[in-house]
Amino acid sequence: MGVVEELVRARETYERGDWAAAFEAWSDTPPDTLEPDDLAGLATAAYLLGRMEVCVDARQRAFQLHLEAGDRAAAARSAFHLTMVFSTTGEPMVGAGWAARAQRLVEEIDDDVVERGYVEFLMMFRAIAESDWAGAAARAAVAVAHGRRFADPDLLALGLAGQGRSRLQGGEVPDGLALFDEAMVAVTSGEISPIIAGNVYCIMIEGCQEVSDLGRASAWTTALSRWCGAQPGLVAFTGQCAVHRGQIMRLHGAYPRAVEEFDGAVRRYLAEPTTAAAGLALSERGDVLRIVGDLDAAEASYDQAADHGYEPQPGLALLWLARGRTQAAVAAARRLLAEITDPVHRSRILPPAVEILLAGGESAEARLLAEELDGIANAFRCDGLQAMAAYAAGRVELECGDASGALPYLRKSSGLWHAMDCPYESARVRVQVALALRVLGDEESATSELEAARRTFHGLGTVPAAEEAARLLAPGALPDGLTAREAEVLRLVASGKSNTQIAAELVLSEKTVARHLSNIFTKLDVGSRTAAAAYAFEHQLA
Repeated sequence: MGVVEELVRARETYERGDWAAAFEAWSDTPPDTLEPDDLAGLATAAYLLGRMEVCVDARQRAFQLHLEAGDRAAAARSAFHLTMVFSTTGEPMVGAGWAARAQRLVEEIDDDVVERGYVEFLMMFRAIAESDWAGAAARAAVAVAHGRRFADPDLLALGLAGQGRSRLQGGEVPDGLALFDEAMVAVTSGEISPIIAGNVYCIMIEGCQEVSDLGRASAWTTALSRWCGAQPGLVAFTGQCAVHRGQIMRLHGAYPRAVEEFDGAVRRYLAEPTTAAAGLALSERGDVLRIVGDLDAAEASYDQAADHGYEPQPGLALLWLARGRTQAAVAAARRLLAEITDPVHRSRILPPAVEILLAGGESAEARLLAEELDGIANAFRCDGLQAMAAYAAGRVELECGDASGALPYLRKSSGLWHAMDCPYESARVRVQVALALRVLGDEESATSELEAARRTFHGLGTVPAAEEAARLLAPGALPDGLTAREAEVLRLVASGKSNTQIAAELVLSEKTVARHLSNIFTKLDVGSRTAAAAYAFEHQLA
């Protein structure tokens, strides 16, 4: 096949979205015969197929050809794309250099050109790095204006997404979400080029996750999955898509599938490699494993996340709490609260912080945090966050002895979680409703709520929550948060058995027995087997 035929094949297959065929055709064409538009197509196909070296080489050749032709605007556009490639593949300093080139080139152009809008979009990231959310939103607004003026759908969608994300980070959540909705119209209409569409999807889904707008996050993740699935051979954005799918599956209680998605995301990220993103996927994986009760695997996943430069908090603090390391969890929660000051990121740490501080007996401090969370939830007006805020308020009222005051909050939380089809969260609320009903003397209703919660937990495979519900249903509920297994170990300790003998009797490893014993000591606040045995006799556990 001749050069002309190869070029025709490349262009036709590219227009059909067959990136592999287009890449092959352009790659089979002598490099010196490719015009800038062909190089741009080759770069796009290479990016989407995960061939970053080819992508960068093609963009740089196009940049040079534009410069040689004296077309500064087109050269600036190539520099923009190079900035985006390097900035999203772990080389931000190289990306910053290309951004400076793009800015210099447009400053040398007397007329107003659409590329000025693309440069403003790049400058938005500089403002974001300085936490200048108002400045970032202003830069993005200029990009939007240029996108409208020059009828450039790519720039318009990017600008709207960037403006929305900046508004979100600045606390103007309803306005930011409205901008996201407008950007999504352009994306779903098919007007946007593939790389820009993928970036816009991810900007908006991540933003919705941050403010707990779970409805939009779920709907747009489904749309992103369809978009990825419609492009055979696609590599770019599939890691992000897998993370987002895993997050939604976790939300709906599909835990094994969520772990599979996170595992797939880690493999994709490490192949690229983008290690920070792999850390996020590993942390999310740890959260799921913690919920289902595989605490050792969860801890390993959190450790791997940290190895990739991602702090796996507050999940790790919740793991410590599950293992009875309450004071360590409290210290971590307080440290995070001291570090994180903006409302968006505080909205992510406040719900677990309330839970941890209540477990540590710090109800007054937890009340202040619950009130802060309620204020943020009312300002953001996102159902997921409002459900978390109502649950936190109900937990605080119940812990402080006001069961009747807790119930309205818990009922509100239950309704919101149910409407969002979040079975685990719904069942957690039912446990608290049961505890409130029990305090108010309505034991039959409390039992009904606990039975329903236990069935849900059992069906989901969330072992710790199922065991806790079962313990609360037992006539003689165990004291101080002891699990049934820990009570068995404590009984055998009180009878004078060694760890080796306990392991043999319960068919456990000695390491597992030692871990149970460590948890028992922590929960009972004792420092010896003798003190633990005394506790067992005092509470009629031996």
